[in-house]
Amino acid sequence: MMRTYSFLTVLLWSCMLHAVHMMPSQKRTNKHSQSERITGLSGNDGETLHRTKRGWMWNQFFLLEEYTGPDTQYVGKLHTDQDKGDGNLKYILTGDGAGSLFIIDENTGDIHAAKKLDREEKSLYVLRAKAIDRKTGRQVEPESEFIIKIHDINDNEPKFTKDMYTASIPEMSGVGTSVIQVTATDADDANYGNSAKVVYSILQGQPYFSVDPETGIIKTALPDMSRENREQYQVVIQAKDMGGQMGGLSGTTTVNITLTDVNDNPPRFPQSTYQFSFPESAPPGTPLGRIKANDPDLGENAEIEYSISNGDGSDMFDIITDKDTQEGIITVKKQLDFENKMLYTLRVEATNTHLDPRFLQLGPFKDTALVKISVEDIDEPPVFNRPSYLIEVDEDAKEGSIIGQVVAQDPDVTKNTIKYSVDRHTDLDRIFNIYSGNGSLFISKPLDREETPWHNITVIATEINNPKQSSQIPVFIRILDINDHAPEFAKYYETFVCENAKAGQLIQTVSAVDKDEPPRGHKFFFELVPEFAVHPNFSIVDNKDNTAGIMTRRNGYSRSKTSTYLLPVIIFDNDYPIQSSTGTLTIRVCACDSRGNMQSCNAEALLLSAGLSTGALVAIFLCIIILLVLVVLFAALKRQRKKEPLIISKDDVRDNIVTYNDEGGGEEDTQAFDIGTLRNPEAREESKMRRDVIPETIFQIRRTTPLWENIDVQDFIHRRLKENDSDPAAPPYDSLATYAYEGNDSIANSLSSLESLTTDGNQDYDYLSDWGPRFKKLADMYGGEDSD
Repeated sequence: MMRTYSFLTVLLWSCMLHAVHMMPSQKRTNKHSQSERITGLSGNDGETLHRTKRGWMWNQFFLLEEYTGPDTQYVGKLHTDQDKGDGNLKYILTGDGAGSLFIIDENTGDIHAAKKLDREEKSLYVLRAKAIDRKTGRQVEPESEFIIKIHDINDNEPKFTKDMYTASIPEMSGVGTSVIQVTATDADDANYGNSAKVVYSILQGQPYFSVDPETGIIKTALPDMSRENREQYQVVIQAKDMGGQMGGLSGTTTVNITLTDVNDNPPRFPQSTYQFSFPESAPPGTPLGRIKANDPDLGENAEIEYSISNGDGSDMFDIITDKDTQEGIITVKKQLDFENKMLYTLRVEATNTHLDPRFLQLGPFKDTALVKISVEDIDEPPVFNRPSYLIEVDEDAKEGSIIGQVVAQDPDVTKNTIKYSVDRHTDLDRIFNIYSGNGSLFISKPLDREETPWHNITVIATEINNPKQSSQIPVFIRILDINDHAPEFAKYYETFVCENAKAGQLIQTVSAVDKDEPPRGHKFFFELVPEFAVHPNFSIVDNKDNTAGIMTRRNGYSRSKTSTYLLPVIIFDNDYPIQSSTGTLTIRVCACDSRGNMQSCNAEALLLSAGLSTGALVAIFLCIIILLVLVVLFAALKRQRKKEPLIISKDDVRDNIVTYNDEGGGEEDTQAFDIGTLRNPEAREESKMRRDVIPETIFQIRRTTPLWENIDVQDFIHRRLKENDSDPAAPPYDSLATYAYEGNDSIANSLSSLESLTTDGNQDYDYLSDWGPRFKKLADMYGGEDSD
């Protein structure tokens, strides 16, 4: 028993010495210790050994965490030198976990752990101990603190800060390029053993990546990793404690690594030659086709710019880049012409727009391809050799004269025959015509520059084999002036001469106009007609400026003898051929004041000179008007009395209508004209009185030729018409009579075109010209020759 106690005492003492050595900061209780001399073994020098006596036999206790034994875990023993072993002392424990986690035997001072402890929850406990005398209740030792420290065991595996990491790195990166750093933590005590010492290793992802065992930095392990070959990598990293030794705990995490794209691939055409065909009618800007160079890169690294480097069609075609699909679109730049060139060859170049200098040594980042474009022939309309025509023709050109020619040809290889025609919507009067075979324009009607100086017509060229193919060309025809109009007075001149005029006095200045437009301007000459070359009363003086003056040749003129003079004047122009006209000036003789101002002329002046006043003249005119009105009224009344029609209705149409003022009568009272008489030539005419006028006895009853003596109905009608025309008693208004005879056929055939399609050839309408001026327009429309 004593041996066991001595052994525990020595073990506890060794632990405390070890704890003091390991943790010098811990407190030690020696306040009430006292020196005690102990006699024992001595050395060679005979020196006596001494030790320091403690009031408490403890300082710090250690306890393993996670104890799983069947009994409670013994922590240590509290003991004081005052304890004589007689049970007189009582030990009391207070502080962290006292009574619940830690239980003390109050008689012996033994401390036990009542529960399993976890260092990661609490690594040390601070408690206070007291030793009390049971009899007196006095503390034999002052209360003192002591520590129970939980010794760590490796019961926690390393844990990463994330369950999954995501990282990216540019492709083609060099070996050792850092990708990402992973971090794992261990809840065990890092200051006690190797339980918290973590070592990193790679479980999955070799040989592409590696990991630094101490820092957890993941790096590339292979050179020139290409995103185009493989883009995604999944790397599994393990963190193991105990320095990676066997028996250590471990944890893992997953790192998803993506290779990002760099421009390390040039564009490449999948084929070296492309072929397209398109009709020659394609307008400029029309897309012909698409080509595409493949680039396995992404984003801006795959952007391509297309261009035409060379070829015989670089000026005819263009290429643009579709930014969405990175395709090259070939378009028409100029109008194609199959007859001019049937095949074009282009060399198209595709180039990356964003280059990476690190990879320029891999080669040129561009590629070329050959593009062949075939032009397809189509049936094109005729083409004129000019965009428009200007033709000048004299206005005196004869009908049928050729004034010019238009020329068109079929641009196709077949060279189809072309016929020409004039668009009649631009030549409604059919003044011009054209020979359909050669395009020569000629005149169909006379021209008049003064009426229409310009004619704008349209000529149509049509392929005979394909009438749908046609072209139009404007033709501007300018009518050149010729001197075909004689000059004439510019206006009507009211010329007078005073009775008191003197010889050589200017009484009028005349000028002339000409409808023609000579290139050098007008020049007119004035003179008297040869018969009046030496006029006794007046003369004419040419002012040489297209005007002339009328001069008097004698002194004094008399209205009573001659009130008006007629002076014929000839006006010449200076163009070729010279045209002239004669204009007659009417010169009145008037009374003038001393300053030459006209006062009165002609008949009025003569009456005034006879002594009649203005009031007398007005009275005479009023009397004449009144007499004329009376005569007209008298004649009208007499005629009204002579013939008073029985029909007074406003709606009288004179066609077998009888108006009655009573309700009786009916058809039995009428004596209407029986038109059936005309249908029976043998019917005897009975004498019937006219019912439209009052019968008069002053006129004898006319006897006409019996109808049976003239069987021909036409002669009968003509005779009746003649009798009515010469009958003084016939009504003064038209009387409607209906006859059943239509007459013989007209000598003029029908002008209708309804049956014109049944004839084999063109109809001849030349006879319309013989029908007179009323049918001139119709003769011009149907009688003229139309070649188209």
